[in-house]
Amino acid sequence: MSSSLIGLLAFAALFGLIAIRVPIAIAMGVVGAVGGLAINGFDSVAFIMGSVPFESIFPYSLSVIPLFILMGVFSAKAGLSRALYDAAHAFIGHYKGGLAMATVGACAAFGAICGSSLATAATMCRVAMPEMRRRNYDDGLASATIAAGGTLGVLIPPSVIMVIYAILTEQSIGRLFAAALIPGLLATVLYMVAIKIKTARNPEQGPADERVNWPERIVAMINVWPVMVLFGVVIGGIYAGWFSPTEAAAIGAIGAFLLALFKRQLSFKTFLDCLDETASTTGMIFLILIGTAVFNYFVETTGLPQSLVASVGELGWDPYVILILLIVFYVVLGCFMDALSMILLTLPFIYPLITSLGFDPIWFGVIMVSVVEVGLITPPVGMNLFIIMAGTPGLKLQTISRGVISFLFADVARLALLILFPALSLWLPALLMD
Repeated sequence: MSSSLIGLLAFAALFGLIAIRVPIAIAMGVVGAVGGLAINGFDSVAFIMGSVPFESIFPYSLSVIPLFILMGVFSAKAGLSRALYDAAHAFIGHYKGGLAMATVGACAAFGAICGSSLATAATMCRVAMPEMRRRNYDDGLASATIAAGGTLGVLIPPSVIMVIYAILTEQSIGRLFAAALIPGLLATVLYMVAIKIKTARNPEQGPADERVNWPERIVAMINVWPVMVLFGVVIGGIYAGWFSPTEAAAIGAIGAFLLALFKRQLSFKTFLDCLDETASTTGMIFLILIGTAVFNYFVETTGLPQSLVASVGELGWDPYVILILLIVFYVVLGCFMDALSMILLTLPFIYPLITSLGFDPIWFGVIMVSVVEVGLITPPVGMNLFIIMAGTPGLKLQTISRGVISFLFADVARLALLILFPALSLWLPALLMD
């Protein structure tokens, strides 16, 4: 049996294990080890299993992941999400759908200090969903707004998934953060436009709230100064060359800790809970990285990436046709798999193909993370949908799935703009870092 055929059978086995709910890390590790044993023999697999688990999580650059996660956890405990929500509501809450648009704006700002879609969605669900229900917002619009807004935590820097993509492809974290900033703001605006169109057609779904006077607006803006300072120091410090991404993450974690302490939101028990949440999330990510490393070793020995690149080259198709097919593939895959697993599973053979087609790896990183973001709100396994359902009593999957359709159209429009105008992703990195 040829190596390529063994590789294809291994992928079928991997998807089969995932379908029966074997954790992605275990499934990738087992398939990689068994496949490597079939191709390379026991001695080779024994060496890989003895060295890869350490080498895959040893690099210093990976220390940025737990630090950014810790920053997001402390920020949530400090109540920064509530301050952001109140500030956004103060300025646009009096428009039809204004409370939903304020939720999107708050999600974007909180995502900028959190870096996690699931954490953003879970936090904003506790803050925004009761308020929108109290003001008679349609459950479909309210829940879908939080689910879609939560995805901004994947795209707007600092994004944990962006960091992982940068490490795996050996790209600059700072460049990727800069490249994702304008697309992240574009996603925010398009989500607000989707809400505006939806409530213009059916005002009862998002009734207007009372106008907030200017003194209250000024107070709301004053309350968000910690967020602005934290984001400015962490992200601005990277671009200004004051410190590396890892150092920036450490400063952000300390800053978020001090903010939580200053606001008296951090008891000793809460502090331990923050450390526990950070450790469990980091452990999950690192376990997936180990499984991915074992699986990647096996994939490389099968020669599948090289065969894929050669086969696509022989087809003679236009590179953008191939790109569109890849996007469709990711959207479909996102219906059944979480974002991080998608990237780690497919990057070993997709990345060589993309670079062989002449696409900029930074630009493709933004496209890939944007498409993965769509998967987070695509039924039946959009992770953000289940986060919102778990935090909202009486909410049904059909209700939130119906509401999310408008936001999926906004995502399609954003992807089209990013493909048609690569400068939306590449202009800012060139300006700040060249």
